[in-house]
Amino acid sequence: MSYFIVTGAAGFIGANLVKGLNERGITDIIAVDNLTRADKFPNLVDCEIADYFDKNEFVELLAAGHFDGSIEAMLHQGACSDTMETDGRYMMENNYRYSIALLDHCQEEEIPLIYASSAAVYGASSTFKEERGFEKPLNVYGYSKFLFDQIVRRRMQDASAQIAGFRYFNVYGPLESHKGRMASVAFHNFNQFRAQGKVKLFEGHAGYANGMQSRDFVSVEDVVAVNLFFLEHPDISGIYNLGTGRAQPFNDVARAVINSCRQAEGKSALTLEECIAQGLLEYIPFPDALKGKYQSYTQADVSNLRETGYGAPFLTVEQGVARYVQHLLKAA
Repeated sequence: MSYFIVTGAAGFIGANLVKGLNERGITDIIAVDNLTRADKFPNLVDCEIADYFDKNEFVELLAAGHFDGSIEAMLHQGACSDTMETDGRYMMENNYRYSIALLDHCQEEEIPLIYASSAAVYGASSTFKEERGFEKPLNVYGYSKFLFDQIVRRRMQDASAQIAGFRYFNVYGPLESHKGRMASVAFHNFNQFRAQGKVKLFEGHAGYANGMQSRDFVSVEDVVAVNLFFLEHPDISGIYNLGTGRAQPFNDVARAVINSCRQAEGKSALTLEECIAQGLLEYIPFPDALKGKYQSYTQADVSNLRETGYGAPFLTVEQGVARYVQHLLKAA
């Protein structure tokens, strides 16, 4: 029997990938994760998997040849994604060395490897294209992803099987509640609005007006769709941006959350100005701790992704956040 390996399977994107595989009738899935903090296990409760392994046990068994000849493909999502983590030794071991071990095995066994990179590799850059000159990580998380991407680039020419990496931009959607402060803007905006009756955003900074810092917000639905497209096309390798190709301001996210919650109560939609005037949207001082370490603008150049043949449209903030809020309200 051949298995699909999903690392970080109990995490946000990993669990959504497991569900995506299940929806395609695939249940021969080995879930790999670290449940030292067990708060994310509920993400897998309604999933169908063949087995679960702790990350460290999995790496040991992999090295011992336990899975030789039995892996169909590996979807590697496991990583510490905390951009504020300052323990560089832990970050490099958990993100970089772990990924190298999986890459080595996949190449030796000719197994497709689809893995999570990050838009954090661009850091201070204002151009978001998959080229070395634009990659300037601002934190050790971004550096751990950047360094693995460089290894992949070196090995790509002589690769024995597919290697595809995705630089995720700002992903939002179901199954992220365990991430705490690292959860998406949409998630935090929703909880603020439910608890306080208003959403709080940062005031203007670095030339941006209040709430106008802009990001490429991409729904986890689209992230799963792209991953599975590559799984179905093992002849396509490379490192690709995975965003919508559209930067939208934080104001758009806040307004989408507010209006989706209002709609659920039978109330009419409001303009941004009306949200502010009615006290439903409030701006707070920009934190000193984030000055010089904050991406005020991101927008994925998705031209390389489109050239692979992936042509499906990406959800806008208005579309994706509305669907996400409906999910959150139902869960609540």
